Amino acid sequence: MTSRSVVPHASIRTWLGLAVLALPTLLLSMDVTVLYLATPHLAASLRPTATELLWITDSYGFLIASFLVVMGNLGDRIGRRRLLLIGATAFALGSVVAAYAPTPTTLIVARALLGVAGSTMMPSTLALISTMFRDATQRGTAIGIWAACLSGGVALGPVVGGALLESWWWGSVFLIAVPVMGLMLVTAPWVLPEHRDPAPGRIDLAGVALSLATVLPTIYGVKHLFAGHAVATGVASIGVGAGFGVLFVRRQLVTADPLIDVRLFGERRFRAAMIVMTAGISVTAGVYLFVTQYLQQVVGLSPLRAGLWLLPSSGAMVVTSVLAPVLARRFAAGRIVGVSLLIAAVGFVILTRLTATSGVALVVLGIVVVYLGQGPIMALSTDLIVGSAPPRKAGAASALSETGTELGLALGVAVLGSIGAAVYRARVDGRIPDTLPPAAVDAAFTSGLVTIAAIAAAVSAVLALVAWRAA
Repeated sequence: MTSRSVVPHASIRTWLGLAVLALPTLLLSMDVTVLYLATPHLAASLRPTATELLWITDSYGFLIASFLVVMGNLGDRIGRRRLLLIGATAFALGSVVAAYAPTPTTLIVARALLGVAGSTMMPSTLALISTMFRDATQRGTAIGIWAACLSGGVALGPVVGGALLESWWWGSVFLIAVPVMGLMLVTAPWVLPEHRDPAPGRIDLAGVALSLATVLPTIYGVKHLFAGHAVATGVASIGVGAGFGVLFVRRQLVTADPLIDVRLFGERRFRAAMIVMTAGISVTAGVYLFVTQYLQQVVGLSPLRAGLWLLPSSGAMVVTSVLAPVLARRFAAGRIVGVSLLIAAVGFVILTRLTATSGVALVVLGIVVVYLGQGPIMALSTDLIVGSAPPRKAGAASALSETGTELGLALGVAVLGSIGAAVYRARVDGRIPDTLPPAAVDAAFTSGLVTIAAIAAAVSAVLALVAWRAA
């Protein structure tokens, strides 16, 4: 008769540790979208060029995506809790610099530094959860809560930003990070265990360089490609990034200590989960950016009122993120994600019915339905990705999950945002918007939103099929 090992259940201290890990997760994801409503205010104060404004918005997500894999591996070597605390300290300091940035260049640099600091914390939070919760059911619940904080932060960013902008200047949206990070620095040593890979191997510096040379030129090229000018530069940059990407993959296949186990992508469910999560988040992020601007520029709401109208979408995502692991005990995860994507597609279709005079109700209904479908995608895809890796490589696996999340957010803003802006420019025929009647400007902006919503609906439908077949 063989004995069965008993998997220990999580203690109260472990659940308190999850609450501490939820703090940076919520804040870091919120920092991606907190500038959506603050953009007009900082533009009036710092007067950045159009290119500088795009980098102020996007540099944070790009740098997180670029360094996540590196930091996931570093955490496996020096300790995940240690890296988390280092990142929290750097993030608090960077937030102060961003809040009081006197020039657009300073703010871009500060946002980039925040991205690097954020990349130290994101994989650490998820990796610690995977080691703290040994019971599969409890781990699924914990990751569901983590995913709810991640997705909820993205949705809550404009709400918090809008509330702050009612009484404070644009820099206040950055200062909220300081007390949150301070609280985590005080509590984390008491409730979080330290964990590192006992045999981590050497850091692949060549792989680090190749990963950065892959991501950064690709993102830069995508932004130029859809910006309506410098198309040749965009194509060339994407080509350079793709070339380095091939070299990176080849390097990871032959090195003894790879940054990413690219062979994982040979597994059908893992590959499908990465594609679905990255692309699904991407289309949602791009549309959400335009929705926040629609509520202000077309409907004419204040930042606070726009944020409050977006609050139901936050609640919808949090609820479905938490419920998804419970449903996954009875139904295949791929089936749940497939249905969720179809729900999101319906929400995008609703947004395609918007006009310049639709008002608030239709846009809120559409984004709520989108976020009802988005929650399970975040929760279940993340659990599948992390669960496919051995515990000692949880940091690297969680980094892959986070890379997909952050890269999806950045690509959504860059690609769909640029497409929507191109439609807007075409509708105003290159004329300065101030010379056009306000109704014409509103209609042009709405056309951009409707176009990218239609693209998002089509992409979501295709992803639903991918998820269903991978179940």
